[in-house]
Formats: sequence, C-alpha cells, structure tokens
Amino acid sequence: MTRTNTQYRLAARPVGLPAASDFQYAEEPAPRPGEGEFLVQVDYLSIDPAMRSWMNEGRSYVPPVGLGEVMRAAGIGRVVESRHPAHPVGEVVSGTFGVQRYALSDGKGVAPVDLSLGEAPVHLGALGYSGLTAYFGLLDIGRPEPGQTVVVSAAAGSVGALTGQIARIKGCRAIGIAGGPDKCRFLVEELGFDGAVDYKAGNVRAQVRDLAPGGVDVFFDNVGGDILDDVLTTLAHGARVVISGAVSQYNSEQGVRGPANYMQLLVNRASMTGFVIFDYAARYGEARAELADWLRSGRLKERTHVITGGVERFPQALLGLFTGENTGKAVLAL
Repeated sequence: MTRTNTQYRLAARPVGLPAASDFQYAEEPAPRPGEGEFLVQVDYLSIDPAMRSWMNEGRSYVPPVGLGEVMRAAGIGRVVESRHPAHPVGEVVSGTFGVQRYALSDGKGVAPVDLSLGEAPVHLGALGYSGLTAYFGLLDIGRPEPGQTVVVSAAAGSVGALTGQIARIKGCRAIGIAGGPDKCRFLVEELGFDGAVDYKAGNVRAQVRDLAPGGVDVFFDNVGGDILDDVLTTLAHGARVVISGAVSQYNSEQGVRGPANYMQLLVNRASMTGFVIFDYAARYGEARAELADWLRSGRLKERTHVITGGVERFPQALLGLFTGENTGKAVLAL
C-alpha cells in the first residue's frame, strides 16, 4: 500500500513572528518500516509556544531544528505498519513525531496512550506536556502552601490554565494574568480562579497588588518581559518565581531582555528558578495518574482548541499562538 506523507520542514530562521515562508511544504511517499521499526499515522499535533524557540539557532535545552529538517512537534497517532515486537498495528502512541502525517519510529521516546483516561487531544494537553509542566513546575519548583497566593501569567493558555487550577486544588488563591475581558472571565467563571488581571487594560502591577495585597507567594511565569518585571515588584517575603517560558521574548528582534527588577529577589529573600519538563521523565506516570483523577472528578477542567485542516494549516496554527487566537490547549487535527 502506497501512502503519501505531507510535512513541513524548516526553511529559514524567522526574524520576529514566524511566517509561512519560513517553512517548506513537501509531499513524498511515506517511509516503510525496517526491522525494529514501525510507522505511525499522526492524527493530532501539539501546537506550543516553545516551537518558536526551537526555530532559533543557538544553545538551548534542546538542539534547534536544523534547516531542511521536519519541524519538531509532539503528536499522537496510530501504528499502521510495524516490524517492532512492542508496538503492534492499531496501537495508539504519543511521541515527538514532527509536523507530518506519517512518522517512522524505532520506539525511542514513544509511549502508548491510554484512551480510557481521556480522548486523544487531552493527552497533548492536561495529560501531556502542558499538564506535566503545570504539575511539576508549580508543585516541585513553586512549592505552594495552602492559603498562599499563586499568580500565573498567560493564564488562559494550555499550561497557565492548568497551573491556576492545580493551585486551587492545593488550597491556594489563584490569580491569572491574561489578555482581554473574555479570557479573564473564562479564568474566573469557568476555571474558578480567584481573580484575573487584564494586561491589555494596563498597569499590571497595580492590578496584581489590588488582588494580592499581602504579596505574591508563587509566580508561575510563562511570559517574561514587562509582566515579569511588574510582578517582581509585588512579591511576598520568601516568594518563589517559576520560569516556565518567556513567550513575549520568542519573537523579539532585539534579543531576549532580562528583568530590570531582579533586586526584588534580594529584598524579599525570594528565589527565581527555571526548569525543563524533560528532567521529570521518570515521574511522568505519577503526575498523569493524579491529573487523570482530577479530570475524572471534575476538579480539573481543560479547554482544547482544535484546529482543523490538516498539515497544511500548521503555519497559521503556530502564528495563532502569538496573536491570541486560542484559549486553552491548541491542537492541530490532521
């Protein structure tokens, strides 16, 4: 059986926002598995802000995507051909398959997906890297205690929305920072956040101080830039700042700008710690079990923004992350 693989390869290093011209669309026959390999038909791709940083040349927590290489992306699909004893035809699996319809694998970095825990897209969100990032970043790095105040930036995004809810589950006050009244209402009325800051309304530090008069005990930052600077001025004594991402900096044409108010860490005896989710691989099972339990009980909610149109829609789907088009987890259905 001849299958046609459609894919996007990285054609150029973006300057500023990524554009369709930074990618090359290609069609070619799907590869055939050799001994110890299997072929996955990818059905869903995770669309993440980190993709933009992977397109940049330079040192990071993972190597950059090379020019001419298939764009890196996590996905979920079904095994359609196999010469691997541990991965039979029909098995649903997750892995870093790339932006393509068919992916060849030897099993490294691939895991079976238990659909009894949730539909496939949920395994790219609350039960995938988004949920794992929120779980370990907040609980292991942020170390919130009941009654403390947790502030989350990009709170209407896939990681932020889950982080605030986990804070509430752990007995904390959760305040989200998001763009626009609709997203702020979503946080409070649908997800149960205690308050929301609309950064588009201006004066973020004043809004945070109004909602957290006793100071911010944990700041889970996905944004960096001005918002990080503003929240640093509102920290409580002994606060923990968790650096999960810096979406405001990924498209900067002047380079990454660090925080000007970092001396507030000294004044408040606070800490700022970055982390990479891959360091917690040995504990993924532990986190997924608890996240799944919270989902089943209704204590944790996830909104999935599914984008249709196949591989061809990838450039537009990625750009949508930086123009505020999605709320919750962005997933591209192939």
